[in-house]
Amino acid sequence: MSKEADLTAKFWKALKNDRTVMLGLPDVEGGHSQPMTVLMDGDHSGPMWIFTSADSDLVAALPHERDAVMHFSSKGHDLFAQIDGHLRVDTDFTTVERLWNPFIAAWFDGMDDPKLRLLRFEPEHARIWLNENSLFAGMRLMLGRDPKRDYRDKVAEVVLH
Repeated sequence: MSKEADLTAKFWKALKNDRTVMLGLPDVEGGHSQPMTVLMDGDHSGPMWIFTSADSDLVAALPHERDAVMHFSSKGHDLFAQIDGHLRVDTDFTTVERLWNPFIAAWFDGMDDPKLRLLRFEPEHARIWLNENSLFAGMRLMLGRDPKRDYRDKVAEVVLH
């Protein structure tokens, strides 16, 4: 398996387990990001879905599809990623029904809540960093190993669509 394929597989596994990202619109004034929970259908080949409210800043800034960026850090801080793609409001009831769960239900007054919005994020490419344990990196440095050489295999830029 190539370095890119290996890091991509680790990224999808970590994202599916942790699901919390920082999501933002870089072309909006200030380019602020906010924490959001991502849901995916089955495997990782399709869009990412985010439930939110009609009165959120993201929805207000999305009268049409826009470029968006996600930042992800796994819970153990062993993997980081920046995912570039496109974001739009896509509150399709069939998708809402398929993705609905008790955690989402806690935020809304049912699936027909007039404030419920579903965002669709289409990932295009990502930069993925695998974080090596700094203790081991320090020991290798003391033994004369070049940390830049070791780190080369822990960074990848990959196409996701």
